[in-house]
Amino acid sequence: MASGAQRRIKSISYAKYGYMFILPFFLVYFFFQLWPLINTFILSFHGNGKFVEEWVGLQNYKDILFGGSRKVRVIHESFFECFKNTLILWIGNFIPQLALSLSLAVWFTEAQLKIPGKGFFKVVMYLPNIITAASVAVLFLQLCGQSETNPGAINYMLYKMGIVTKDSASGLYDSIPLVEGVWQSRIVVMFIQTWMWFGNTMIMLMSGIQGINPSLFEAASIDGASSGQVFRKITLPLLTPIMAYTLITSMIGGLQMFDIPFLYTKTGNVKDHLKTMAVMIFQYFHAQADENKMGYAGAVSVLLFFITLILGLIAFYMTRDKDEIAKKKQRKKIAQQAKRESKQFGGISI
Repeated sequence: MASGAQRRIKSISYAKYGYMFILPFFLVYFFFQLWPLINTFILSFHGNGKFVEEWVGLQNYKDILFGGSRKVRVIHESFFECFKNTLILWIGNFIPQLALSLSLAVWFTEAQLKIPGKGFFKVVMYLPNIITAASVAVLFLQLCGQSETNPGAINYMLYKMGIVTKDSASGLYDSIPLVEGVWQSRIVVMFIQTWMWFGNTMIMLMSGIQGINPSLFEAASIDGASSGQVFRKITLPLLTPIMAYTLITSMIGGLQMFDIPFLYTKTGNVKDHLKTMAVMIFQYFHAQADENKMGYAGAVSVLLFFITLILGLIAFYMTRDKDEIAKKKQRKKIAQQAKRESKQFGGISI
């Protein structure tokens, strides 16, 4: 009787409950994301302004990628300038963010280091991630903003340190253009992005390090390996999947950055945003603030989608597990060899 009951329990499939739990996500995605995505593709083949209903085919893509008339060349040059700004802002915050997060993750997971208050430091470092990006951008704009008579909080602090000077005759400060300057504003935006996201990256890398078999570290310690050798030979290679995930998610978020570089500018004028204008800001000005050019905005979104897809595939290829690929090739080679031998002996395995 017991064996029959056990067989009946084993025959029950619980997969349907899993599908029930994930069904709300797919419903929400279908109604609020899938159709807008499809509509963006359709919209990219239509005109702009008063001619938004007109079908123009690939004309929007040609204007953005190759230019044409003088007016269209401005759009073409602006897109590539914005894409260059986006890459600069993303790479400039991802590299220091990854270096800082990896260093802290290794430090916090080091068994030999007895760090007091480790949990407190983890929470504090993660806190910037839960603050809205808009609030942080406005806060830094207030700290870095300046005028002829008011240097701003940071410039005033630098003045007290003797780095910024003041003209005694006119009373004006020789402030560092942290908002108006090209590279100065870029560096501030990079710093904000790094400060906001390094805690999240640190937590993910810590989870990856803690998932590594402790016996590997024990064996390396017995063999007399230094901490640097352990990091290079054990930690880094086994962190490849987490590093790949971090790279791809950071790249997707970096290519779609909008709020911080947009709000870290005093006005809504497109000319004031050129130094930190990302692709999504360029798309916003065409969709919302520039004569309702929805066709151009849709084409920019589609181009950004394919650029992200291509860069993501390249990142997956570069961070793939080479040892696992070699094992698969070896297994495939053995299977083919066994198949040939089976045919050679008339289908009888020896």
